[in-house]
Amino acid sequence: MKRDSLYTLTALQAKAIDAYAQKKLGISTLVLMENAGQALAAEIMKTYRGGKVAVFCGRGNNGGDGFVCARHLLAAGITPNVFLIGKKAQVSAEARLNLEILLNLKLKVFEITQENLPLYNSKIKHSDLIVDALLGVGLSGEVRGVYRDVIGLINKSKGYCLSVDIPSGLDATTGKILGCCIKADKTVTFIACKRGMVIGEGKHYCGRVVVKNLGIPV
Repeated sequence: MKRDSLYTLTALQAKAIDAYAQKKLGISTLVLMENAGQALAAEIMKTYRGGKVAVFCGRGNNGGDGFVCARHLLAAGITPNVFLIGKKAQVSAEARLNLEILLNLKLKVFEITQENLPLYNSKIKHSDLIVDALLGVGLSGEVRGVYRDVIGLINKSKGYCLSVDIPSGLDATTGKILGCCIKADKTVTFIACKRGMVIGEGKHYCGRVVVKNLGIPV
């Protein structure tokens, strides 16, 4: 779909749709996360021709989408490197359930901190496909610390980068770069484009935009 042919959502509107799905329709966060991760993996499989895959996950629901995506890639015969920013115990509830499934499948999940990040520079640099599931539409403050450093390394790598819902570091409403931002080759977004993806600086960071339905009638 062409992004300019679609209506757009602000961050608040995107959150309101999630709340509507959960509270009015009874569609749980886990179901939405599953649908998102499965859609991501399916989009990757359309063009995947081999090589090393790295999935970078934050500690919130965007990271949960990444964990689900990694599981579906594993089921398709692709073993991704999964990187978590922070510690497993810091991951939010629903995302942690999907993280635990990966661990039950014996898939190694690398915990990245400010201190050990240099150990993973080579893995990041030599990834052929990178999934950016670091930060979602809820981001409002400037990206700092290890998130900023990881985004910098991803942008310096030569791997094809696919962002989940929105490039990490982009304000979903204003299109402003919040300190730093993933420069995606493709962004798989859900329900509709986010307003910040088509205005301001955002239009230069999303690459090709693909809109996926999460099973929410809107």
